[in-house]
Amino acid sequence: MQFGIFTVGDVTPDPTTGRTPSEHERIKAMVAIARKAEEVGLDVFATGEHHNPPFVPSSPTTMLGYIAAQTDRIILSTSTTLITTNDPVKIAEDFAMLQHLADGRVDLMMGRGNTGPVYPWFGKDIRQGIPLAIENYALLHQLWREEVVDWQGRFRTPLQSFTSTPRPLDGVAPFVWHGSIRSPEIAEQAAFRKQGMVRGWYRSTDEPPPGRGGGSSASRRWPWSATSEGGRPVPAVRGGP
Repeated sequence: MQFGIFTVGDVTPDPTTGRTPSEHERIKAMVAIARKAEEVGLDVFATGEHHNPPFVPSSPTTMLGYIAAQTDRIILSTSTTLITTNDPVKIAEDFAMLQHLADGRVDLMMGRGNTGPVYPWFGKDIRQGIPLAIENYALLHQLWREEVVDWQGRFRTPLQSFTSTPRPLDGVAPFVWHGSIRSPEIAEQAAFRKQGMVRGWYRSTDEPPPGRGGGSSASRRWPWSATSEGGRPVPAVRGGP
């Protein structure tokens, strides 16, 4: 079992003072939280990806690279990377680079994203969210495991004799978690690949609290195998509210 902390990077009023921090203050606070998480012995720090107010982490690999330079042990992850609106080629390159900088302390959590307006900002259609997620991860998976890739799909230009660089550290791709609230196709993809699954629950204010019939947490479970395809032992649960 692993314990960690994740943030969506929201800029909201302090509940004790009512003061809203600046974007600069919020970004610096996220870095300080990551350092403190390692200091107190937590296993994972993860940051979300958002491209709309009131959130600041639009470039997770930039932040995680900066944190990697100031930490030694803690696993650095996203929560989540938008597999639908990001180019899988760029994901492959960025996270392999981060993996080298962090000496392998990198996980990738992927999700579709449920903020409708974000999709057209990146030339995508939210109605194609599931097919985008499945196709984009299939390409990402191939890019990390094959030196030379020839590929053609529905949602991006074809690749011919393409090699993603840098290659994953020691030939082992970052560990991948597939995130979803309600999509069985994503759970099936995680099971097929023998990778992690992140199931999110959200509740409204009139629902019962967690433990009393409601839920407001994200649990990462491994129901199908004790070992990933890369041979890495997988914790039974890794999550948090």
